[in-house]
Amino acid sequence: MTTTPAFDYSRFQRWRRPFEVGFWVVTVMANTIFNGTVAWFDAVYRTHRASSIEPWIWEASSSLVILSMVPLVVLATRQWPMRFDTWARNLKVHLALSVPFCLVHVGLMIVLRMLAYAAMGSRYHFGDDWPLELGYEYLKDIRTYFLFVALITGYGFIVRRLQGEASLLAEPDEGPPVEPVDRPERFLVRKLGREFLVAAREIEWLQASGNYVNLHVRGRDYPLRATMAGIEERLDPTRFVRVHRSYLVNLDYLTEMEPLETGDARLTMRDGATVPCSRRFRTQLRERFGDTPVNA
Repeated sequence: MTTTPAFDYSRFQRWRRPFEVGFWVVTVMANTIFNGTVAWFDAVYRTHRASSIEPWIWEASSSLVILSMVPLVVLATRQWPMRFDTWARNLKVHLALSVPFCLVHVGLMIVLRMLAYAAMGSRYHFGDDWPLELGYEYLKDIRTYFLFVALITGYGFIVRRLQGEASLLAEPDEGPPVEPVDRPERFLVRKLGREFLVAAREIEWLQASGNYVNLHVRGRDYPLRATMAGIEERLDPTRFVRVHRSYLVNLDYLTEMEPLETGDARLTMRDGATVPCSRRFRTQLRERFGDTPVNA
């Protein structure tokens, strides 16, 4: 009798992108409705200093720009992750990035509002005191920026826990290491509070992803916090070959190399997955195997 896992990661992976996009759209939309309602009561119902549509133009223009900038914050968080061992150094980077985040947000927001007001036959005025208004917007934007960083960081932590995160076996405090330091034979994978070992020879290919290298093993990807160049030096060069600046393949699982018109190639692995091979590495791969096609 087989037990259905409580969480099917492979199924989640298929729906991951729509889920992530939907999350941000729904979150920003809900925030727009809430802030728009508050602004309407303050500027229309209580003080009568604006028309009924103006608070919604203010909030919608701001939200559209914020939503368009989410991918940039995601990229920044991947490049400078806020983890226990990096937060002190990367906090300074994110503080600096919050300034252009605010400037871009305010600039594009003003453009959208000017267009909306012009369509109504009116004119938008940002404020008489620009430095004061910009400072006010920055206080809101730095809060928004770091809220996004916190959400992205927390979400990434949860996904890695569900997916499983790989690491090199740590050296013991006493005695010789259980694995060769320069040429590890196994990797430790932590997943949902459990730990298990993955043999290096079972890794089918590796793919660079930001500050991680994903180890593809039996249809699953386990992120390893490392650089592609760093992990390449630790793997057996007779088995693992660089085929792209972002990919390493295990020759034991490579079945076919298909040349492309661009000069690159498409590699087919044993499980049917395809991996790109750039022109430079394709030449090296052909030289390694001679002119004989790579087949299973």
